[in-house]
Amino acid sequence: MTRPIRGRCYRLKNRQAESGASFCALSSLAHHRVSPDNSAMKSIRLREGKERSLLRRHPWIFDGAIAKGGGDAGETVRVDSHEGRFLAWAAFSPSSRIRARVWSFDESQRIDAAFFSARIAAAIQARAWFDVQSDGVRLIHGESDGLPGLVVDRYADTLVAQFTSCGVERWKSVIVQALLTHTGLTRLYERSDASVRGLEGLPEVTGWLGGAPGAGEPGGTDLVIREHDWRLGLNIAEGHKTGFYLDQRDSRQKFAAYTRRRQFQRVLNCYCYTGGFTVAALAGGAAHVTSIDSSAPAIDKARANVALNGFDAARTEMLDADVNASLRAYQKEGPSFDAIVLDPPKFAPTAAHAERAARAYKDINRLALSILAPGGVLFTYSCSGGISADLFHKIVASAGSDAGVDAFISERLGGAPDHPMTVNFPEGEYLKGLVLVKKP
Repeated sequence: MTRPIRGRCYRLKNRQAESGASFCALSSLAHHRVSPDNSAMKSIRLREGKERSLLRRHPWIFDGAIAKGGGDAGETVRVDSHEGRFLAWAAFSPSSRIRARVWSFDESQRIDAAFFSARIAAAIQARAWFDVQSDGVRLIHGESDGLPGLVVDRYADTLVAQFTSCGVERWKSVIVQALLTHTGLTRLYERSDASVRGLEGLPEVTGWLGGAPGAGEPGGTDLVIREHDWRLGLNIAEGHKTGFYLDQRDSRQKFAAYTRRRQFQRVLNCYCYTGGFTVAALAGGAAHVTSIDSSAPAIDKARANVALNGFDAARTEMLDADVNASLRAYQKEGPSFDAIVLDPPKFAPTAAHAERAARAYKDINRLALSILAPGGVLFTYSCSGGISADLFHKIVASAGSDAGVDAFISERLGGAPDHPMTVNFPEGEYLKGLVLVKKP
């Protein structure tokens, strides 16, 4: 079930940062004291044999790989092999198990304001290579764009940034200036409230970094974006992630296309959040869509998005309810659906949570397959980094076996292309999905 949408207290969180709650947060104020070249950088030396992942250009260095050396929180350090050979420049994090994140594998590269400006410009330019049918776009996707710990989304005329590692926290003001310069925008909101910041020794911080509304003006955090043939409202201060799930953009379009082609009459959207798949189903011509989420504010947003696109509310049913309980009730009562979407929250943030998460994924997929009409279509997803695509396939197969159901795998799905995965960083593949067609 989705987490309830929560309001944020920017003033309190910034007081925490200002009061010295985290050395890493304070060190973000000191980036201007970094040497203009790399000559004065501190260094770390790896244990013997621990350089293999770096030689494959993987950007993470775990604490157990380091033999000696270190640095301040977010400070750029030189990474050497056990024999003293240069491997990379990386941002040091004394609190995290990921003790350093690589900026560059080029020994001659200076880690300075020009470096961040060039990386940000390259990331923004790369988005022009992808077919993004929306003015809601992921501009920077962390390690995939060579900026570990940085996520930046554009929602129409507003940028939203998350700084989730000590390295990007230290260079925050430089990064903010580069973002505004290269996009030509003036509005930038910070959503650095992800729990992973705690692992870096960072407090949660949210609020405007550029273009803040003046006194007495509306908050400016309620926005509307265009996506394919519809519009979607969101709130960048209160919504999940940076405000919305842009990574499912292409899946929503695909679901609309399936609905149109198969002429679905009854659609069930589980964990509907603010109704993205609901709007897609209605746009595809679904006769009726039932949407379930355990967050009342999310359900209210889903209703608003249906109205925003001019659809008849009578074609929808919005339920503020527990998804598992609802699926069990449907199983007992006997109604079936022509199409079902299962897009649950992250059940397994890491591999350590995989076993418990597997049981949860199996249960909801078993129930969904049991109430899916013969020939019906199930769009099922996992956004858990601790669940691989192969494991997710096995979980869904086991769910089908327990339900006494077989299904064709029509398609395998992933995140939208502006959330890229690279060959050197397989951990970037967090979102995986299957389109199943139930055999009669």
